[in-house]
Amino acid sequence: MNKRILTVLARCLVGLTASAALTGCIGGMLERREARIRSETAYAMWQERCKKSGEFIYRTVDNVEGVYLLKVRPQKTNFGDQFKLSDPYGDDMGGAGYIKSFLRNSYREGKEAPESKESFPRLGYHYIEAEEQNNGKLYRYTGRIDEPWKTNSAALEGYTRFALTATPASNRTARYGLTYEDISTREEREYWIAGSLLRIIDLQTNEVIAERIGYMVDLGQGNRAGGRSPWLFAADHACPDFHRTPNPKYRVPGSSAQSWQTLDFVEKALKPAK
Repeated sequence: MNKRILTVLARCLVGLTASAALTGCIGGMLERREARIRSETAYAMWQERCKKSGEFIYRTVDNVEGVYLLKVRPQKTNFGDQFKLSDPYGDDMGGAGYIKSFLRNSYREGKEAPESKESFPRLGYHYIEAEEQNNGKLYRYTGRIDEPWKTNSAALEGYTRFALTATPASNRTARYGLTYEDISTREEREYWIAGSLLRIIDLQTNEVIAERIGYMVDLGQGNRAGGRSPWLFAADHACPDFHRTPNPKYRVPGSSAQSWQTLDFVEKALKPAK
């Protein structure tokens, strides 16, 4: 028996002679060893999958007015359902928030980000087309900046908010579409690995003009101690990484950096009209 194990046993047995105490101590050691081995296996599997991850832009398009969303992300976030194929890597804003994120002036409600902190444009598009999740009807969405304080004396003066305007549409007019897919296998999910595919398609030619493949892993292997949310922690081990600035001063938890990730990628291929 190696010296490390003898030391741990000695600590467990201080003041104890009962065989039950010894059994419990050894059991705890074995559980910790198994957890470490699972975590190391998961990490190695994730690293292997990272070799095929990345952003792949095959063609760029200038002056894009609008985009068609083939799928809208659900409102509810998957915090810890191990086998639900909800694309936790691609988790962005959900429901109406996801639609808003693509529209012009939605980011910071039109205010420019400090140049020293962020280097992404996040201009957005003039309109977004998507089917309403509940009734399947097609709508064209545009955005506006509301100023509640001008009509409501109880609202703080100067307060603004970005709001959606939804107009029924008879036909899709946007040429370029965006969709996502969870590409996780059962084996990957057994080790808390989530795979994701984000794809931009020319709907006129069915050509894929850009795609992003990403993977993330929860090294805690689903541990929920202290209210821990496995998929949120998995965002800290993601490829491509969610962080958009090399400056460690502005780095936040990976799960906080997931918002706006879709627009950041889409704008690289579909350049918004000015």
